[in-house]
Amino acid sequence: MAKRNLPSLKSLQAFEAAARHLSFRVAAEELSLTQSAISHQVAGLEERLGTSLFRRAARRVELTEAGAQLYPYLRDGFDRLAQGVGLVDRVRISGDLVVQVYVTVAVRWLLPRLHQFQASHPDILVRLSTSQLDWEFDPTTGDLGLICTRTPHGPGIHYTHLFDAKLVAVCAPSVLQAGLGLRQPAELVNHAMLQVYTAAEDWHDWLEAAGLPSLKGRAAPKFDSYLLAIEAAVEGQGVAVVPEFMVATDLKSGRLVNPFREIEVRHGASWYLACLEERVKEPRMQHFRDWLVAEIAKDPAFQNASS
Repeated sequence: MAKRNLPSLKSLQAFEAAARHLSFRVAAEELSLTQSAISHQVAGLEERLGTSLFRRAARRVELTEAGAQLYPYLRDGFDRLAQGVGLVDRVRISGDLVVQVYVTVAVRWLLPRLHQFQASHPDILVRLSTSQLDWEFDPTTGDLGLICTRTPHGPGIHYTHLFDAKLVAVCAPSVLQAGLGLRQPAELVNHAMLQVYTAAEDWHDWLEAAGLPSLKGRAAPKFDSYLLAIEAAVEGQGVAVVPEFMVATDLKSGRLVNPFREIEVRHGASWYLACLEERVKEPRMQHFRDWLVAEIAKDPAFQNASS
């Protein structure tokens, strides 16, 4: 590799902070320097490059065309540096394998199985980082991310497709036995249709498959996770549409029922295991990935989910 002919790191860092904030004063506060030191570093960089990077006004600065061209490269470069330093710090402080996962998936599928992985890999301590909201994998805070997305994307991120899921409508047996009953989809108008507001498209997709795209049920609370919607359904508070694998145990035990087995809808998003591309072949990553793929392959809840 040819020797890199770069300006000083201090001058690049000063420019990146000033460009990000469009303020020498705020950049100075961030880097614990004086405003004149920031100005000196930027001036040295401009001299080194032979062009102006900022247009200076009385109380503000603006990027020149050259500055606007340079800034995105430095921003991305410093972000990558922060990721690398954060990774080393995390590994130094804790040898845990941090897996980011939705709280519903953790509670309703992963946790009941995780002890098997720990038993076969006692040297790899798994730490779950859960969220109930939609999120993208963050390599600065996790090693792996079990995510659901319609379009996997992210610079430098490797995605392993795990499975597709089916959406099913579920309710407590008592809802079927109540006076209004629930024999056909049109009768949902008499029931509370429990919604996960972070996945509002689920009900839309299911109703469209049922031929009732405009149907509205009774007023009902909206939830920020499948976990809460499922629990509300178990308590007989209405009907929820959820990925089938999340309620497979409840359907088997009879805590929940699927009154419309003939209606099968493929979930619009797919599930992936994400990690940084350069970490794909790390042994502990491979061990967890292989175990996860094997667990999914033998789980009946995922059979024919893509059909």
